[in-house]
Formats: sequence, structure tokens, C-alpha cells
Amino acid sequence: MKQTIIFLGFVLLSNHMLADLKGKVIDKKGDPVEGVNIHWLNTNIGVVSDKSGEFTLSPNTNTDQLIFSNVAYKSDTLSVANYNDKILVVLDENIQLSEVSVISKKQAVLKSRTSVFQTEKITATELCKAACCNLSESFETNPSVDVTYSDAATGAKQIKMLGLSGTYVQMLTENIPNLRGISSAYGLGFIPGPWMESIQVSKGTASVINGYEAITGQINVEYKKPQTSEIVAANVFMSNSGRIEANVNASAKISEYLSTGILLHASDELFELDENGDNFMDMPMVKQYNFINRWYFKRNDFTSQAFVRALSEKRSGGQIAGDYHIGIDTKRYEFFLKNGYTINHEKNTSLGFIVSGSLHNQNAMYGHKKYDGHQGNFYANLIYQTNFGENHKISAGTSFNFDNYNETLFAGQTSVFPRKEFVPGIFAEYTFNLNDKLILMSGLRADVNSVYGTIITPRFHAKYNVSDHLHFRANVGKGFHSPNVLAENNFLLASNRIINIDPDLKLEEAWNYGLSVQSYIPMFGKELNLSGEWYYTKFMNQTVVDMDSNPHEVNFGNLNGKSYSQSIQIEANMEIVKGLTLTIAHRLNDAKSTIGGLLREKPLTNRTKSLLTTSYQTPLKKWQFDFTAQFNGSGRLPDPDVSTPLWEKEYKPYTILNAQITKYFRTWSVYLGSENLTSFVQKNPVIDVINPMSDNFDASMVWGPMHGRKIYLGFRWALDRE
Repeated sequence: MKQTIIFLGFVLLSNHMLADLKGKVIDKKGDPVEGVNIHWLNTNIGVVSDKSGEFTLSPNTNTDQLIFSNVAYKSDTLSVANYNDKILVVLDENIQLSEVSVISKKQAVLKSRTSVFQTEKITATELCKAACCNLSESFETNPSVDVTYSDAATGAKQIKMLGLSGTYVQMLTENIPNLRGISSAYGLGFIPGPWMESIQVSKGTASVINGYEAITGQINVEYKKPQTSEIVAANVFMSNSGRIEANVNASAKISEYLSTGILLHASDELFELDENGDNFMDMPMVKQYNFINRWYFKRNDFTSQAFVRALSEKRSGGQIAGDYHIGIDTKRYEFFLKNGYTINHEKNTSLGFIVSGSLHNQNAMYGHKKYDGHQGNFYANLIYQTNFGENHKISAGTSFNFDNYNETLFAGQTSVFPRKEFVPGIFAEYTFNLNDKLILMSGLRADVNSVYGTIITPRFHAKYNVSDHLHFRANVGKGFHSPNVLAENNFLLASNRIINIDPDLKLEEAWNYGLSVQSYIPMFGKELNLSGEWYYTKFMNQTVVDMDSNPHEVNFGNLNGKSYSQSIQIEANMEIVKGLTLTIAHRLNDAKSTIGGLLREKPLTNRTKSLLTTSYQTPLKKWQFDFTAQFNGSGRLPDPDVSTPLWEKEYKPYTILNAQITKYFRTWSVYLGSENLTSFVQKNPVIDVINPMSDNFDASMVWGPMHGRKIYLGFRWALDRE
């Protein structure tokens, strides 16, 4: 905490010493000129003039030459002698434009300077820095999201944010709630990396428009769009572990108003890997086929999108020679329709209507245990928004969500868990925006859950810019989550623990509080971005997963006491020299819950994490070199059997190193990389692996990598639109 206070003090002091340059851009007629690019000579530090022609720019000690450019006007260069005087710039209209070729490095991660939310956008450029086979592998270079294996048998991965499980993160695709319930256990592997246009990561409770489920944050995936994506593109990948995959997307403009596109994916694992020689597959063999077709229509003020998807996946693991086998067969189908109409352009008044649905079927065998899970979902959201006055905006609407669960578990005896959950709701959200300097957002929604009753969700966000260099954000809000014990934790069946579920589990409910500061400091003609953040999540009700009270059981029950998570993170990123970027981050997690009557540290949660990632792109984008180092801190393991302890009480810190080299050509590129360069693996991840039918068998004690060094080779090709 002391280091964090010193860090924030440095940020404040650095910005206090800077003086801003202010000015206005007009044309020959004296009218203000909006959208003029203004930057210091030979730097990327700049701003854009607003609708009044006004601008505020940070100073630069290396040059006094300020460049003004806009395609409709002749560029101009001005020498700035006095920062205290407001400058007035008059631009001449441009008579003729000649053809210009621009070669520059695209930003890989965009952190919004204007959004009231603490959010960042992971672009396709960032996703190409690693193998990024699917969504679960898209956060290797991200300091905010952790991805870990759920167990040592199924290959399931889970995310963690703010020190808590991914079940408290609302997952969205195209701003529609998705990967919920049964699909959450393996859903991170359902979205191939080459399909994604971008990923938006927001921390803390988000907007009330998308429902009440975001407690620690929101992750939204945007697929490639038919109207903007490549005409055709392909990505082929193979690794020394036997994984091969192919991804193809294509789009066509059928008419002036209508476009369509398809996305195809096929992948397979060819080898039964057992590097530690325990006769148990290190990773399951996964075969997946995935298909999307989408349509885009826009005419005048009406926009419509249609989307359909089908997925088939089979996972097989367990003993290479023996009777204990794991087989998971998944079929998933989903669709959505989006319609939007702009009613008034001047007031940005619009009406949107979203409808989506999915069917998810999962049949699984874990040795002699069998789990069949089926979930149907229907979702609808009607959203109206408008501006009133110059600084005021309101969004309001109504939503409906329906989940139909049918789960059957055979573990010595047959247990059936059917549930239907209807949730109609209404919401309203008001935003006050004072020239992007002060933004206040207040939201409230009311839902009626057919199982848990009335749910009221208040949320508040604020953002204040002390200057262009220093931004503060704060948020407070509530979030809720329906306990889906088997659906979200069926990977725990890859053990012989007896599962005990409280028959009267309550709705999970938590408050989330957050504070953050971002600083943008000019330095050596570049810009250093420093940020610090603190988030605190306090549970009022929670489904506690107790693996401590009995080493041969896992108990799911209601919280009886305190439960909270506190996360503090500092981060710095900068373009050191042209083409070379560096990001350094460090995070502290303090997550505790009352287990067995005692407030204890949550098991299998890293206390600290540090990240260093760097990327260098040579001039003219011929080569790119990427390197990432993850420093994972220690943590607690569930209590072992006191009489015959088969695992330690804690795991030690460990480091993971990844690297990749990419060679670019005109329309294609080749990349060669390695994950886990030091080949660090968790020793003996499966407890009592030679006796998979014994009471001690447990594959859920996972805290580190399951596979050693992985080397991969890939090929990308794209025919872009002009």
C-alpha cells in the first residue's frame, strides 16, 4: 500500500508541474474548424480540435513546432513561444490533395480517455502478439485478467478478475450476455482468436443496460463484421504438441445496403501427451468445428444485423492405458437479431431492439460419473436513448431473460436438477457530460426473478479530468448472480470428492467499489501512461465452495460470515523509441471468505502478479518481435488430509515466459513462437493418479501450467478491402 501511495503522489506531482497550451482553430471566414489534428513535430503527442475549434495540448520540452493538419485544409506549422497565451490559428482551404502512403504501427491496446468506465480495448493487433488460439489465450499479455486451468483432466480454463472467479464477470458477445451457465465451464475455448475484431475489458460494475450480472467486470467480444472485415482471410496454425487448426473468414457486399460474411474454424489434437509419465494425459484431446454466418443491412437511418452459429466439440482425456476416461461432447447453437433506428440525428435519439437465443447440450463422462446438461436461453432488450440539452443523455428500456436448465448427475445414484428462470426487467440510466471534463452516470434497474424475487440494481460512475494529463474515475454499484453449481463447476467431477449442495442456495449479491487514476506524461517526445487502481468487492450473499472442511468432499453452501476481495494494481506503458513498446504492471490480491466458520484466504488465488510485455516492430513493418513475462505469486491450496497429506498447503511463485517472431509480407505473414519457454509445469497435478477409482483421486488441485514448452508455427493471409 505504501508503494501505491508513493506512486499516486508521483503522478499528481508530475502533472502539477505541467502547463497546458490552449488555442482555437478557425478558417478564413472566422468559423471554427472541428477535427483538426494537432501534434508536436516528430512526436505522437497530439489532440483533435472540438466542435468549437478549441483544443488543449500538453507541452513538449523537445520542440516548439506545432503542426495543424486536416484533409480539407492546408497544413500549417506554428512556433510556440509562450504557453500562457491562448493561440489562434487560421487555416486555408485545401485546393487539391495528392495521393499519400502512410505506414505506421497500429495501437494494440486502447485505453479510453473519454469513457466514464475503466475500460480498455484489446485490438486484433494485440491478439496477433501470441498464438491466441481462442478467447482463453487472448489475455496472456493483459495484466487485468488471469486465465488458469480449472483442473488437470478436462482442459477447461477459467478467468479471474479482481481476485475472484470468472462467474462474477459478465461475458458478452456483441454486447449480448453470453457464455453463461453450462457454457461457462468450457466457453472460453468456443471463440477462435482469428474471429475476434476486438475485446473490451471493463472493471467494476458496468452499465445497467446489459443486466445485473456484472459484479467484478465485463468482457465483451466483437466478432469480425461483414461490412468492414477482409474480403477473405485465413490463419493456419500447428504446434509440437500435435495441435492443428485452420480459420477462414470471408465477406461479400451483395448490394449498396447489404453485406454478409462467414467464419469457419476446425481444430484437432493429434497426440496423447504424457510428458511426466504418469499414464494420465497432460492435456485432453479436443476436436472442434465452429461456424458463423452473419448479415448486415443499413439503409438511411435503419440498421439491422442477423447472426447464426453452430458448434460441435469433443474432448477426450484420462488414462492412456486404463479404465479411467474422460469424454465431453458439446453441441451449441445460437442466434441474434439486432435492429436499430435513428430517430433524431441532432439529439442522437435512437431506438434499438435485440433478440438472441441459444441451445447448449453437454454430455460428459468422468470415469464412472456421468453428467448431462442442457440449457436453453432466450434474451430480449429494448433500448431507447436521447440527448436533452448539451450535456445530458438518458437511456431507458426493458429486457427479458429466460433460462431453462435440465441437469442430470449420476455419481452412485441419479440426481436431477431442473430449473426455469424468468427475468423481466426495466432500467434507466442518466449521463451528465460537461465537455468530457466531468462525467457522471447514474443507473438503476429493477428485475423480477421467478426464482429469487425482486432485484434492485443501483450503479454510479464518475470521471473527472484534472487536466489532459490526469484523469480520475470512481464507481460503486451492486451486482447479482444466480448460483449454477453443477453447470459452472462440473469440471470438479474430475475427482472422487463427494459433492454436497445446499438445497436452499440464495441469490449471490455483492457491492463493488472502485477508484482509479490515469496519468499521461510527455517524456522525451513520447508519452508515458501511468495508472493506479483499487477495487473492493464485498459479498452480502455468496455460494461458498468449501474444499477445506473435508479433503474428500466439496460443499456448496450459503455464506455465513464475511467474504470480500481487494485488488490493487499499478501499470506503466510507453513507446520507448519508434516501434518499441513496453508495458509493466503489478497487482496485489487480498481475497478472503468465511469457510467452516473462519475467515480464510480463498484457495487457488495468486496473492500477487506482475507482468512485463514488450513488442518491437521494425521500420516499414517487415519484422515484429514480442516477448511476455508473467510473474505469478504464491497462494493457498485447500487443506490436505491431516493424517495422510497428499499435497502441500501452499504453492510457490512461478514465472511463465512467452515469445514470438513475425515476418510480414505484402498480404501474408508467418509467425513462430514458443509458450512457456522455461518448460515450467506443476508437479504431480493429479492426486493419487495411479488409483483413479480411490477416494483420494483428485484432478482439481491445479495452480500452474499442465504442459511444458510449446513451439508453434502459423501462417496468416488476408485480402483486404480497398
